[in-house]
Amino acid sequence: ETRAMILSCCAWALSNPEAEVLSLLKDVGLTAVDIRPSWLRTEAAQDACDSLDLDVVCLAASHEKLEGSTFNSDDPSRVDPLHRHVKEALDHASDQGAGWAYVVPGRQTDTETFERYATHYSEIAEHAQSVDIKLCIEHFPGTAFPTVESTLDFIRDTGHPNLYLLFDIGHAQMADEDPAEVLANVGDRLGYVHLDDNDGVNDLHLALTDGVQTPESLGDLFSVLDDVGYDGPVSLEIKNDVPDPLDAITRSFGIASDLMG
Repeated sequence: ETRAMILSCCAWALSNPEAEVLSLLKDVGLTAVDIRPSWLRTEAAQDACDSLDLDVVCLAASHEKLEGSTFNSDDPSRVDPLHRHVKEALDHASDQGAGWAYVVPGRQTDTETFERYATHYSEIAEHAQSVDIKLCIEHFPGTAFPTVESTLDFIRDTGHPNLYLLFDIGHAQMADEDPAEVLANVGDRLGYVHLDDNDGVNDLHLALTDGVQTPESLGDLFSVLDDVGYDGPVSLEIKNDVPDPLDAITRSFGIASDLMG
């Protein structure tokens, strides 16, 4: 039996007005949400979140960044805007009471890529630590950190105490990584978990078990999470371009809730 994890949902799965999205997610049965930096900036949205008693647990800090901004550059005009964006997003996350945030890396472009990421992610992790937020890196096929294994290696090599892995089961499926194998030695570096499904090739963010996943493979993931002592949140990350996002969330919520006991 798994530990008492929180089940959250990435709010950008729905395209309705903000307050309506929060209400719909609450109706599904959710008590927690993940947000993007632009969310909960208006009084109406904040009032809706408060009145629905929804907890904000995580913020996608590199989402909505200025086009062309990157940490993988020696050009301050490209790096500085992303620093400002992420730090401000982390402050907003902290104001909302979130305990987690994450960044999505770009592609590897040259031999200096990892050194740049080590420098900038360490600085961001330091700021996150100052506002009581765990900063996670999401492994993502096609980026500088395409696998769980490569991301964990980077985190350990970098050595900052506030850098963690965001494990995305859909991305692991695309990279043909078995959660039981790649998370066996994760230690205390597992910071957050995304739940979604796909066809094993494309990053589709389908409802759970609508792609290559089975109830058994999902159950295996939760067994691994229990084995490694993970008791942080798990979050449904469904895309808003699936045929019926609310139905996908509702079904995924039921599946995940059953597995969490």
